[in-house]
Amino acid sequence: MEEKKCCQKIEKRTYRTQEEKKKITNRLNRIEGQIKGIKRMIQEDRYCNDVLMQLSAIEHSVQSLSNHILENHLYTCVANDLEKGNLEVMDELTSLFKRFHQA
Repeated sequence: MEEKKCCQKIEKRTYRTQEEKKKITNRLNRIEGQIKGIKRMIQEDRYCNDVLMQLSAIEHSVQSLSNHILENHLYTCVANDLEKGNLEVMDELTSLFKRFHQA
């Protein structure tokens, strides 16, 4: 009888300092506040242009946070993988950049 191999999911994790977690959490809280503000604007029947300007501000905030996390990823996770000879990280990066350009 042929032995079946079990699929094993390897869960990757990024361990961040408390300072880094606090910085990211603060930025996410600001973004959450911006979204709540837009909800209020909609309930108050605010002018479309004003809502669109706030949406643009949120897009900028999210993009800025994405860039921050990407930069840290490159200097930590990717650099560590490359130092260990793990070239699979290049495929992961290629896929990530393709997804960034689709958004």
